[in-house]
Amino acid sequence: MSAMVEIRSVHKSFGSAQVLRGIDLEVAAGEVTVVLGPSGSGKSTLLRTINHLEKVDSGWISVDGALVGYRRSGDRLYELREREILKQRTGIGFVFQNFNLFPHLTVLENLVEAPIAVQRRPRKEAEAAARRLLTRVGLTEKADAYPKQLSGGQQQRVAIARALALEPTLLLFDEPTSALDPELVGEVLDVIKDLAHQGTTMIVVTHEIGFAREVADTVVFMDGGRIVEQGPPAQVLDHPRHERTRAFLSKVL
Repeated sequence: MSAMVEIRSVHKSFGSAQVLRGIDLEVAAGEVTVVLGPSGSGKSTLLRTINHLEKVDSGWISVDGALVGYRRSGDRLYELREREILKQRTGIGFVFQNFNLFPHLTVLENLVEAPIAVQRRPRKEAEAAARRLLTRVGLTEKADAYPKQLSGGQQQRVAIARALALEPTLLLFDEPTSALDPELVGEVLDVIKDLAHQGTTMIVVTHEIGFAREVADTVVFMDGGRIVEQGPPAQVLDHPRHERTRAFLSKVL
C-alpha cells in the first residue's frame, strides 16, 4: 500500500520548548492510526502540522503525494500562499475536541458553508450532500437545529459530518471525545468506527484505549515530542517493548 501521509524528520518548537523532535511516520491509504501519549507529548501539535495549522521548523509532510504548506524548488522549500494552503486544507478534514461549530448557523448551514464558499458547489447540491451526511451520523432530524440545542455528542457528530462535507482524503481527530460526558462518548466513537470500516484514512489522537484496540491498524505512542513506539494494537497495547509505554498503559488500562 502506498503512503497517504508521509512525515519526515519533523521538528517544532514554541520558543525554547521543543514540542516535536524528529517525527517520522507513514500512514497508508485506508488505514487508521491512533496516537496515544501523556499530555504535553506533542500529539495535538503533530496533528496541527499535518494540515499546516502549525508550521514545521524543519522536515516535511506530504498528504496524497503533495507537500503540505510548501513547494519544493531544488533543495529548498517555499511556503505556499494562504489561498493555496486553504485549498490544500479542504482535502484534510479536522475534527477538534471542542466542536468549533458556528453557533449562529443551523446544523445544515454549518455543513454547507464550506462546500459553497470554498468549492463553489451549488447550494442545492451542497444541501443534498449535507442531508446525506446527517443521515450517516444519525442526525437526519436535526438539520434545522442550532448547535446550542444539541448535546455534546450530537454537536461532535455534526462536526464530523462537516469535516466530511468537503470529501477529504484524510481525516484528523484531536481527542474527539475528551469534551464529552462519559455516556456520550460511545455515540461519537461509533461514527468514527463506521468511517474506519468504510476505508476512510484517519489519524486519531485519543485516550480511548478500547477504541484503539478495536479500530486502529497502527498505534503510535508519543512521549516528549518523540515517537517512542509504534505497531499493531496487539503489540503496542498488550506487549509494549518500551518501558515508557508500559508505564503509561499501566496508569490508563
